[in-house]
Amino acid sequence: MLAIILFGIIMIYSASYRGEGLTSEFRRQVTFFLVGLIAMSVMMTVDYEFWGKCRSYIYICTVILLLIVLLKGENIRGAQSWITLGSLGTFQPSEPAKLAFIITLSRLLSLNQEKINKLSVLIKIALHSGFIIALILLQPDLGTSIVLIGITFTMLFYTGVNPLYLLGVILTGSVITPFFLKTYQWKRLTSFINAENDPTGAGWNILQAQIAVGSGKLFGKGFLEGTQSHLHFVPEHTTDFIFAVIGEEFGFIGCMLLLSAYFLIIWKGMSIAKNAKDSFGTLIAIGIVSMFVFHIMENVGMNIGIMPITGIPLPFVSVGGSSLITNMMSVGVLLNIKLKSQRTLF
Repeated sequence: MLAIILFGIIMIYSASYRGEGLTSEFRRQVTFFLVGLIAMSVMMTVDYEFWGKCRSYIYICTVILLLIVLLKGENIRGAQSWITLGSLGTFQPSEPAKLAFIITLSRLLSLNQEKINKLSVLIKIALHSGFIIALILLQPDLGTSIVLIGITFTMLFYTGVNPLYLLGVILTGSVITPFFLKTYQWKRLTSFINAENDPTGAGWNILQAQIAVGSGKLFGKGFLEGTQSHLHFVPEHTTDFIFAVIGEEFGFIGCMLLLSAYFLIIWKGMSIAKNAKDSFGTLIAIGIVSMFVFHIMENVGMNIGIMPITGIPLPFVSVGGSSLITNMMSVGVLLNIKLKSQRTLF
């Protein structure tokens, strides 16, 4: 994790480089990293079972924050997802909401695992998950909503929900979702299928990212030598499309090394889930790992043109304090689950 974050800070410096000194994006990310270390240490120290006992308070606080965003949030690029904190910058509640969502849903599932296929339990789960997802959709933040849906399905599948129920929800959602999407959201979701049809409009982001990744070839153009990003052809090149900058400057080899590092985190996370001392710890670990997996697959996929554009950041790499600190806190929870399982063994 630390290696990926440090590499990400280097790439943020490159992506935001303007020919002189340290950029503001670089400085902010270093600050977020230091804050994240403190937050991760706290989460690693506090017994994860404590969060389970506080599940109701965590859920209520999450709902309140998401409601504040809808009422008082700052609108950036068409989404009202941020709360302004004055000189400290902005805060995106939907990021820590992911971890809160995982903890509270894990507790609900662990308490009802033996009767998971009962209608009353399924309704509780639907209300728990649906309300949070609906509040985030209203911002609108389609990418985070999709991630939370993916996390929910992964955790339900592990818990033993009848797969036919899940299939039914997927089919129903596929039919009704297009009716609730705005025109620009629909274009963003479908533009990757044939970006060449609108190269200067809906397909621009994908095509420029593909050009950047492809131009890096095997070993890349070199650090600070990425023309697509430095000439601002690649949009959002410090956030959503930073993987394109990595591909351009470090090539296929650099991308594969980064993905290998992600694989190690995911593999270790699954190992922690397998060896957790109880179902609550296992479900939290599965939820956190699935969050990372969906983020990585979606972000890398949209950078190379095989997934729709949903505004999902690349974990530990994309600029953004809310995302980085939340991800580091999530790793802290994983480490606590690991520590508790070791103490149980001895």
